[in-house]
Amino acid sequence: MSLLSVSNLSVRFGAATVVSGVSFDVQPGECVGIVGESGSGKSVTARALLGLAGKRARVTADALTFSSTEIQDASPRRLRSLRGREIGYVSQGALVALDPLRPVGREISDPLRLHTSSTPAQRRARVLELLADVGVPEPQLRTGQRPDELSGGLRQRAVIASAIALRPRLLIADEPTTALDSTVQAGILDLLERLRDEGTALVLISHDLAVVSRLASRVLVMNAGQIVESGPTAQVLGAPQHPYTRRLIAAVPTDRPRGSRLTAPAAPPAPAAGPATSETGTVGNSGSRVADDPQTAVSTPAATAPPEFPNNPVVVTASHLSRRFGDRLAVDDVSFTLERGRTLGVVGESGSGKTTVARLVLALDRPDSGDVHVLGRPWTTATERERRPLRPRIGAIYQDALSSFDPRLTVGRILADALSHGRSTRAGDEVARLLGRVGLDASVAARRPLHLSGGQQQRVAIARAIAAEPDVIVCDEPVSSLDVSVQAQVLDLLDDLQRDLGISYLFITHDLGVVRHVSDEVLVMQHGRVVERGSTEAVFADPREEYTRALFASAPRIAVWRGSSPSP
Repeated sequence: MSLLSVSNLSVRFGAATVVSGVSFDVQPGECVGIVGESGSGKSVTARALLGLAGKRARVTADALTFSSTEIQDASPRRLRSLRGREIGYVSQGALVALDPLRPVGREISDPLRLHTSSTPAQRRARVLELLADVGVPEPQLRTGQRPDELSGGLRQRAVIASAIALRPRLLIADEPTTALDSTVQAGILDLLERLRDEGTALVLISHDLAVVSRLASRVLVMNAGQIVESGPTAQVLGAPQHPYTRRLIAAVPTDRPRGSRLTAPAAPPAPAAGPATSETGTVGNSGSRVADDPQTAVSTPAATAPPEFPNNPVVVTASHLSRRFGDRLAVDDVSFTLERGRTLGVVGESGSGKTTVARLVLALDRPDSGDVHVLGRPWTTATERERRPLRPRIGAIYQDALSSFDPRLTVGRILADALSHGRSTRAGDEVARLLGRVGLDASVAARRPLHLSGGQQQRVAIARAIAAEPDVIVCDEPVSSLDVSVQAQVLDLLDDLQRDLGISYLFITHDLGVVRHVSDEVLVMQHGRVVERGSTEAVFADPREEYTRALFASAPRIAVWRGSSPSP
C-alpha cells in the first residue's frame, strides 16, 4: 500500500489553474523526483500535499491521501499534527526560511518542543546531533547564532535539520541542496539516501537533474502545471521522449565546452495560448520563448573561440591577499590576475574564502595584508574618495538578486540610479535599451522586483551591473538559485555580453559544471588558500591536488540509461 497517493490533483488561484491532473504514488523507502522550470507547478504541488497551498487556493483531487488520512478532509488540527511529526518539509529559499531574530538552535528544537515530551537538555542534545548529521561544523557554536551570522549553505543545512528532527515517515524536500557546494551537497545526499534506505519516503523537488538522478527511482517532469513525462529516472533523463524534457537536459552546462550555447535562439514573440505556453513554445522564467522542436532543443552549437583583445591587458591584479576574522584566517596569501574579456572561476567548499575574496576585490572589505589593483591603479590601499571615480569600472552580481534591490523602487528607478551613478532615479529611453540588452521588455521598468520571476530578477541584476559599462564584474553565485533552463539563459546572456562588451568576470560558484562551462581559468580554494590553479580544462582533466580530486568526485552526475532506445 502506498504511503502517499495523489490522484488527479488540481490547484487553482482564481481563474488561473496552476496544477492540473497530477497523479503519483510514493511507497515507504522510495524517492520520487519532480523536475521542471520555475512556475511549472512543482512547489505548489508540494504545498498542496501539506494542506498549505494557501487561503486563496482551490485544491481538488480524486484522492490526496497520506497513510489513512485524506488531506482534503482533514481538520486544521489534524494537519498540524501531521506536519513535522509525520511529514517533514524542507522549504525552498533557506536564505529567508529561518526567523532572523531567533538563534538557529531554537528554530531546530521547535518541532521537538511542540511534538514531544523531551526535556530541554534532551532537546539540546538532539539539536547538536542533527546539526552534526547535516554536516554543520562546530554545532555547539552554531546553535547560538542567528541566521544572518551563517552562510547560505549553513542556513540550508539548518532548515534540513529542523525538517528531519522528528524522523518523519515522509519528507518533502523542495530544492534541498540549492546553494550548497559539491562536498556539502554530497553529505546531504548521503543523509537523504540513508533516510530513504531506512524507510523514509521522499518527494524530491529540484532543478538539479544530477541530484534527482542520484536519489530518485522515478521522476515526474512538470510543465505548465501538468506532468508531461514520467518513468524510471535513468530512462527519463537518459532517453527523454518529450521535447520539453529534452530541452531541460540540453540546458545542463556539465561537459558543455566553453563558448557553446546552452539554449536555442529565441523564437519571435507570439500571442500567449495560456498562462505558461505560447504558439511557439514554452515560456520560461525569464519570459523568453524557446521552440518545442526536439531537434532544436537538443542541438549543441559548436564552441566559439573566446574574443581576442589587444595584448589582453590585465584589469584586476590581486597580490598576497590575507584577511583574518578573530582567530580564523579566512583568506591566506591569495594572488591572481584577471585579463580583459576573460573569466576567472573560483571554486571551493563553503568557508573556503571565495566570498571574502570577492568582497576584497570589490573593496567592500579591507585586507589585513596584500592589495588589489584595478586597471593598474591602487584599489584596496586607496581611500574611498580616491576609489569613487573608479567605482563604475567594477560591478557586481549577487547570489540573492531580490535582496540586493531596494524593494521600494521600481526596476526603472533602480536602473536609472545605476545609469546616472546615483544622481537620478528617473527612468528614460536608456533604461528601455538596457532592459532590451538583457532580454527583457521595456514594460518591466514599471514593475517592482518582488513581482518578477527569479530569472527576471537576475536579468535586472545583470542590467544594473552593466549599466555603467564596467570593465570587470564580480559574480558571486549568480545562477545558484535558478532552475536549469533559466540558468542556461543567464549563462548565455553573460557570455554574449562578454563577447559584445569585453567584460571580464570573476565568477564565484559552487557548481562545478557551471564553472567549467564559463571559465577560461580556475582557482580552487581550501581553508582560505589557493590549492590549485590553471586553465579550466587542464585542471578538470588532470587535477593535481587530492582536495581538487575529492571536490570533483563529489559532484553528482546525471545517470545514463543503459536500456534500448524507446520507440518514438
